[in-house]
Amino acid sequence: MGKRESELGALAVSQIRRRGINFVGGVAGLAINVTKSGGRSWVVRYTVAGKRRDKGLGGYPDVTLADAKIAARAVRAKLAQGIDPIEDARAQRSQLIAAQVSAITFSQAAKQYIDTHESTWRNSKHAQQWRNTIQTYAEPVIGKMLVREVTLQQIISLLEPIWRTKTETASRLRGRIESIFDWAIARGYRTETNPARWKGLLDTMLPAPGKITKTDHHKALPYVKQPEFMKLLAAQQGIGARALEFTILTACRSGEVRGAKWSEIDLANAVWTVPASRMKAGKEHRVPLSDAALSIIKSMKESAFCDYVFPSSHGANASDSEGKPLSDMTLTAVLRRMEVAAVPHGFRSTFRDWCAEQTDFPREVAEMALAHAIGNKVEAAYRRGDLFDKRKQLMQDWATFART
Repeated sequence: MGKRESELGALAVSQIRRRGINFVGGVAGLAINVTKSGGRSWVVRYTVAGKRRDKGLGGYPDVTLADAKIAARAVRAKLAQGIDPIEDARAQRSQLIAAQVSAITFSQAAKQYIDTHESTWRNSKHAQQWRNTIQTYAEPVIGKMLVREVTLQQIISLLEPIWRTKTETASRLRGRIESIFDWAIARGYRTETNPARWKGLLDTMLPAPGKITKTDHHKALPYVKQPEFMKLLAAQQGIGARALEFTILTACRSGEVRGAKWSEIDLANAVWTVPASRMKAGKEHRVPLSDAALSIIKSMKESAFCDYVFPSSHGANASDSEGKPLSDMTLTAVLRRMEVAAVPHGFRSTFRDWCAEQTDFPREVAEMALAHAIGNKVEAAYRRGDLFDKRKQLMQDWATFART
């Protein structure tokens, strides 16, 4: 316990000038500490484990005698509970600092997450889609909130208004928010459960997206109409028409075709190798070129002026060796001019239907021609080749049928 002295009044305290510790009584250990320069401050002296300690209570006269006694009694109360007031104060300061360091808003967390992962995504459009959905739907509700304080109720409040009317957007938004919270938890910005988690949480409160809306399949042309359509397409002029024709003959995605470069084309061996960076599955894809597809490539080679096989003619000039690819609407525009109720991606379905109903090629050959990922993990582990020779014959048969 601190030394107990005769209790001094406010006037007597104001007259203390002796340098060092001056006990004032009233509360054990309460004293005025006078420095060499004459400054005065309150301390309460106590002993813990045989070690004397002085805890500051503030400067005098800003802290009055009455206030100093209250603070000193609080120190004594903690000592009675077995708590060292100085160490307790240090611990609270550490907690405050830690809380301040982890005080990050959802908007800040979203930005850091996107900035961190953007380089791993296939294109800038994907990152922009993330930003757009977060800014439009999430930030108005939880953007300014600290990630550690966002609750399930807030997530529900931002998802429910669009869950039934914009189901696909809402489902993607939920998944993106969940990823951001997973990142925040891993970084120590949050200790509570992820409030956007679907399994075992939101799935008990919101209907499954698949039960709200039916899958909107890409509009496709029946394969029986393919030969007639190809004759009409061959009569269309322009790079867009040739790109669409090539897309159909190779059964590839339009984005893969639009981004095709001459460095990917092996004319001698009739092979187009699409790099992993431009494939949806993130795996290099070798495309065998049928005679018809190769004919289109050779015709494009005759007028080539840049790196792209199917370049945009907008703003093109002889000095632009790199050029620009066709826009994602160019192939669609060709179909609209032809007044055909289909979309470029739908021709992959046309091809797949033809494979199933008009050929004896195994399912895996058709799936690999479409560059679909192998869903069965065991099958994927054992398959090493890409069935190229079988696909070469398949694509030749497809071209023969389509251009009959």
